[in-house]
Amino acid sequence: MPRHRPPRPFPLPVLVVALLVGAPLAAPLAAEDARLAPLKDLDGYFPLAVPATLDAWKARAAEVRRRVLVSQGLWPMPAATPLSASIHGTIHKGPEAAGNAGTGGYSVSNVTFESFPGLYVTGNLYRPLGLEPGKKVPAVLFAHGHWQNARRSLQDAAATRKEIASGQERFEEGGRSRFQSLCVQLARMGCVVWQWDMLSDSDALQFSREVVHGFAKQRPEMNTRERWGLYSPQAESHLQSIMGLQTLNGVRGIDFVLSLPEVDPARIAITGASGGGTQTMLVAAVDDRIALSGPMVMVSTAMQGGCTCENATLLRVGTGNVEFAALFAPKPQIMNTADDWTKELATKGFPDLQQVYGLYGKRETLALERGEHFPHNYNAVTRSAFYTFVNRHFGLGFPEPVIERDYEVIDPASLRVWDADHPAPAAADPDFERDLLARMTADSDAAIAAAAATPAGLADVLRPAWETVVGRTLATAGDATWEMGPKSEAAGVVRMAGKLVNRTHGEEVPVLWLHPKTWNGRVVVWLDDGGAAALEADGKPVAAVQKLLAAGTTVVAADLFTPPTADDGRQRVVKNPREAPAYSFGYNPTTFASRVHDVLTLVRFLRTAKVGDHPAPTKVSLVALGSRGAIGAVARAAAGEGLDAAAIDTRGFRFADVLEWRSAEFLPGAGKYLDLPGALAAAAPRPLWLAGEAAIPAVLAAAAQGAGAPDSATRFTGPAADVAGAAAEWVGK
Repeated sequence: MPRHRPPRPFPLPVLVVALLVGAPLAAPLAAEDARLAPLKDLDGYFPLAVPATLDAWKARAAEVRRRVLVSQGLWPMPAATPLSASIHGTIHKGPEAAGNAGTGGYSVSNVTFESFPGLYVTGNLYRPLGLEPGKKVPAVLFAHGHWQNARRSLQDAAATRKEIASGQERFEEGGRSRFQSLCVQLARMGCVVWQWDMLSDSDALQFSREVVHGFAKQRPEMNTRERWGLYSPQAESHLQSIMGLQTLNGVRGIDFVLSLPEVDPARIAITGASGGGTQTMLVAAVDDRIALSGPMVMVSTAMQGGCTCENATLLRVGTGNVEFAALFAPKPQIMNTADDWTKELATKGFPDLQQVYGLYGKRETLALERGEHFPHNYNAVTRSAFYTFVNRHFGLGFPEPVIERDYEVIDPASLRVWDADHPAPAAADPDFERDLLARMTADSDAAIAAAAATPAGLADVLRPAWETVVGRTLATAGDATWEMGPKSEAAGVVRMAGKLVNRTHGEEVPVLWLHPKTWNGRVVVWLDDGGAAALEADGKPVAAVQKLLAAGTTVVAADLFTPPTADDGRQRVVKNPREAPAYSFGYNPTTFASRVHDVLTLVRFLRTAKVGDHPAPTKVSLVALGSRGAIGAVARAAAGEGLDAAAIDTRGFRFADVLEWRSAEFLPGAGKYLDLPGALAAAAPRPLWLAGEAAIPAVLAAAAQGAGAPDSATRFTGPAADVAGAAAEWVGK
């Protein structure tokens, strides 16, 4: 991905002073910025801002697609382990000897496969009968959404008659299951259909419904340094969630249908309604093998998905469902409206999607089925629109519009995948949950560590991951302006207080500059627990800072973001009775991430601020001490070439030790990308002086070795009291 490159050297030692000439004096500087506003939640407003050009959209789409993959725990994608699929209990329906697909004959089989070793996906496979030998047919994946036991449910006759009267359904028999209806009709049209269970639904019973859909309170016994459970700080740090597991199941469902000899790999579709619409959007966004998508009653600028299974930390920070749907452009996509949160889609969201498709010159491949008079479901009218859309774009040749024919529903008992010959795994066992997450962690750690040891892996896997975890890079840190506060001069050092106003993001960062009148063109960004005040004691620069000033180096420090906190002093969260971190940090940056953003704002300003035609400093380095050591390490991972060198005291900090999801040190994704050593490795091979570690972390050493600079990281072993002075001496060289 593109990297920010520092500008050419500035020849005169007057940058900071010149910046401030004529700047108005300001009162002392309490930051006022957008981050002090109430937090965003799933009921916020999520419009799509369409870039002006196709190239700009492609760059934005790549960024958002990576965010989706990272948030789902799928960056990098887990290895495609053997599916070990079982297809059994096949039932034949309709005229088996019809001879040609589309005349009505189809089969229904019960299926299980493993999306990850030990995690079973369950469902039904519908296949057309009478296919010509060697003929390839389309496949449709059907995610059912939030209807309990959807695949194996049958509606009572009275409810079906009411739906017929309202126009939602057509048949008293077939209308009893809208889930079988879609599968049967598509199979009659010559498509293979894979309908699978959401976790905790029908035969997918390895997780309880309470954990999947009704999680409410943190489980202290699952919030542990080892063998943790879902929703815990550790699970969120490793980006392990129900939503991510379901996205993985969807991706492996594509693997499954492509293992069938009759399936045409160029004609794979996916559809689903409600929570199934959410699954449809995400799988279609991240897997290029999907050729047609139909997310129903879910694409909206309003409510984004209320269930724990539809939320993941990092997912919707700065984006939302309409943009997720836009990631599928320019391929064929149909969606709909209903009398729910999608009712305004025709005027809010869909026109923006049309603009995105228009950038490709493909507006005709996007469709909207209006149905604001219908309730929230996947009714016969909407299904007909989907059949017609598939028929047209997959060239099936049926008269349009395609209308369902009635059929005989299958008894739910016949659709059970587990029987005496195919025994079910243990159901809803907390130890299974712990074991699965542990195996996934080990698998992920090995893959990411291997990537970090190569230049390509650093560039394509680890660095982009940390950039997404942070939520910004130097290029996207925003444009800031300087507002001057009190200014004074003593002993050849100009002292200037003020604030950086980040106009792009609506943020403000109080800053203190100590600038030697005889300047060597270098700047050190100093992070310490005391913030800007850490530069001075008794009205004079502290000894370590004085070393740098005496050598002609400017030192600048910032008061990093301090948000409002809850009454108990913990990180504030959205008003939601359920203690799932994704409800807050799937939509908002954490306090830790916001503090990293402030560092990036400062570094970006140093690298891009100009006086007339002259560029910024020749060298920008970082010193990060105390609790700010971890912030500095993560900021360095996202700053790219904006930081020439860094001296960091980690104090042995690890995100793995953060066992409170409302701690200011909680950072979703940090654990997955090899914790603080992974952040340090992401910036290899840029020069690094390291303190606070017993030894150079293995992943950092491997990254430096792989990047061809094994000596780029050094370790300070002296007394703790010498850390600040030694760090200043090193960056000053």
